Amino acid sequence: MEISKLPEFDNHELVSYFNDSETGLRGFVAIHNSNLGPAVGGTRYFNYKSKEEALRDVLRLSEAMTYKCALAGAPHGGGKAVIMANPKFPKTTKFLNAFAGQINLLKGSFYTGEDVGITQQDVNILSKKSPFLIGHQNLAGDPSPWAALGVFYSMQAALKSVFGSDKFYGRSFAIKGLGKVGYHLLELIYKAGGRDIFVADIDKTVLRKTKRCFSMVKIVAPATIYKQKVDVYAPCAMGIDLTENNVKDLKCKIICGGANNQLAHNKVGDSIYRRRILYVPDYIANSGGLINVVSELRKGGFSRKWVIDKTKAIRRTTQKIINLSKKLKKSPDIVADLMAERIFQKSR
Repeated sequence: MEISKLPEFDNHELVSYFNDSETGLRGFVAIHNSNLGPAVGGTRYFNYKSKEEALRDVLRLSEAMTYKCALAGAPHGGGKAVIMANPKFPKTTKFLNAFAGQINLLKGSFYTGEDVGITQQDVNILSKKSPFLIGHQNLAGDPSPWAALGVFYSMQAALKSVFGSDKFYGRSFAIKGLGKVGYHLLELIYKAGGRDIFVADIDKTVLRKTKRCFSMVKIVAPATIYKQKVDVYAPCAMGIDLTENNVKDLKCKIICGGANNQLAHNKVGDSIYRRRILYVPDYIANSGGLINVVSELRKGGFSRKWVIDKTKAIRRTTQKIINLSKKLKKSPDIVADLMAERIFQKSR
């Protein structure tokens, strides 16, 4: 594969492939940009169909982290790691130790932690072999509740812009994906008064648990969740959720969710904008998780107050982007990208 010719390649500073034959560990680390500081980004453990699919994912995700850090006010660049899951090679301690060794080779230019498929227990194991882990159990811990809280604050700004009120009561929602972020978001929406809620997930066990705890939710298929006539659609599963083909079927007023890389490409954002649907860029909405874990890298050490204040500020950032979008008559994702680029490119 000629990496530079892939559409996801954006002058990444580093792309590294690792392969440990003894444990079966295979995957990639990518650092997109480190102008603001050492790169940060979670590690994704996922059953990719091919090396190319894994590579393209790590390129997309690491680039998004650069933009996320810039608009979150975090003094870091964007990076990401992906591990190609294989049932023949389970995620044992030896397997994770081999991955920690790969992270150590980068000598602090990349810090990593939880993402899809990587648990708090995995972070605990990795931390014993590498000093470049973030999201420790006795400090920041699981970033998911903070990612969900950031989405919630972004939704408040979006609701205020579209309906004139940031209240959740009387509004309808559709949540795709009830993993850690999606489930926490459901709890927040319910506590805020949301009741007409559609949910979808591929895990039937998760759906049964959700139905027991929230009997009023309406379960629909993942393939049709985005077609529901609701006020807010929240993609919280995997990326590339919105494409040119399915945007025409959207019946929502707002898109605001926790999934990374929700748009298949930039033209999708334009299509959403032309349909007069307010799209909140995913890397802004879900940045609470990032804010939580990078607090461990602050000079003064981890601060819960800093995390709370920075996460609350996500609402102001969202509102600023919405206002600029209206003023410039450009889609919010384009406006957000321009704002982020001014920040991290200026630091060169």
